[in-house]
Amino acid sequence: EMDGQNANTFWIRYAQPFGKWLLRASLPASRVPTGVGETTSGLGDFSVFATYLFDTGDPAVSFGVGPQLAFPTATEDETGSGKWQGGLATTYFNAKSPAMQWGGLVTWQTDFAGDDDRPGTNLLAVQPFVIVQMGKGLYVRSTAIAVFNLETDSYHVPVGLGIGKVVPTPGAVFNIFVEPQFTILDRGAGQPELQLFVGFNTQFVKK
Repeated sequence: EMDGQNANTFWIRYAQPFGKWLLRASLPASRVPTGVGETTSGLGDFSVFATYLFDTGDPAVSFGVGPQLAFPTATEDETGSGKWQGGLATTYFNAKSPAMQWGGLVTWQTDFAGDDDRPGTNLLAVQPFVIVQMGKGLYVRSTAIAVFNLETDSYHVPVGLGIGKVVPTPGAVFNIFVEPQFTILDRGAGQPELQLFVGFNTQFVKK
């Protein structure tokens, strides 16, 4: 919610390991407020990162670092940056315990080309996550993303608590979840106060 208004983003994501690399590509479609009672909708900026997974000596622990790119694919000015952006991504995942998995994703990106009339970008996103298994495919999760705009010195830091369910089938594993996320620290105009993260993931099973 921003100044009493709502915004919505639908994410299409694809993630897959390729050898020692983990690739994730994301494309958002958003509806954002442009004034009192007014909104606009469109695609956002397409982004992709590829992290090289180092040998940690433990198959239950993964750590990766690699490049991130974002492309100015937004169909509206309000839903994208108008900039070509590059940066870094770091991933960590610890699955040593069958009862609780935890880790994080940190990304940073800044602009290197694009529309000179648009503001520059310098964004840091930090996503710690904890997943607690409750049995029979049910789990509790906390995966909120803190975003720091280093260009404007604004930020919002949310905390999430949600629930999910893993449903295995012969050809795929489905993962359905809902997670309310409450902002506990923020600075700058237009920061969200409450977010509701609802997701549906599909992991295809190799035969």
